[in-house]
Amino acid sequence: MVNSSTSCIKCVDGINRCICCSGKLVKNGFSKVKKQRYKCKECNKTIVENYTYNAYLSHINKHIALLLTEGMGLRSIARILRISVTTLLKRIITISNTVDLPLITPGSSYEIDELCTFVKCKRKRIWIVYAFERETKKIVSFNVGARTNLTLSKVVRKVLKAKLVAVYTDRLKNYRSLIPQCIHKTVRFGTNNIERENLALRTHLKRLSRKTICFSKSEIVLKAVLQIYFGGNQINL
Repeated sequence: MVNSSTSCIKCVDGINRCICCSGKLVKNGFSKVKKQRYKCKECNKTIVENYTYNAYLSHINKHIALLLTEGMGLRSIARILRISVTTLLKRIITISNTVDLPLITPGSSYEIDELCTFVKCKRKRIWIVYAFERETKKIVSFNVGARTNLTLSKVVRKVLKAKLVAVYTDRLKNYRSLIPQCIHKTVRFGTNNIERENLALRTHLKRLSRKTICFSKSEIVLKAVLQIYFGGNQINL
């Protein structure tokens, strides 16, 4: 029987059934560190009786998501959880694929804004465009790229699918051709809520902080981190 304090996501209590197909397991020799190995008679996959590498612990994904959204960098998270940075990067992308953003609510008002950051080097600027729902204060759509119509349109199109009361933006001229004039608002203080959310993003995600050497080295990882942060309680771990 596997000790509950060290149970892992790749083992099952009692080592009786395969975690992939529920087939019957049989003993299949020992690993290099003298741990009992088991093989499934149905899918031929093998598992070890008890993994000791921290990345296999059942609670590790939850800890990664928590530390990631509390202002910690990747190397800091890897040191605390005692896993490699490479494993951490792969796990972040895996977690982000399980996260869905909140659904768009018909009849609501939205604010859309852009947040500037860097990827690979500080000479390469990139923009995070996202839509903020005023009533629920949730992020329902985002995109990462250059500050062009191509990047903005992905967020705007998703928001416009619902019957909206109004869409508030700044005076960026690109929005004029993307949002119908009847619901497009550029009034003073119209984007106060999303501007405050920009501050929260820079506070909670270390890679977005101002005047720091911490910034994203990969656009894929940046999108994965934002998906996890915006998904919030939608994370299925």
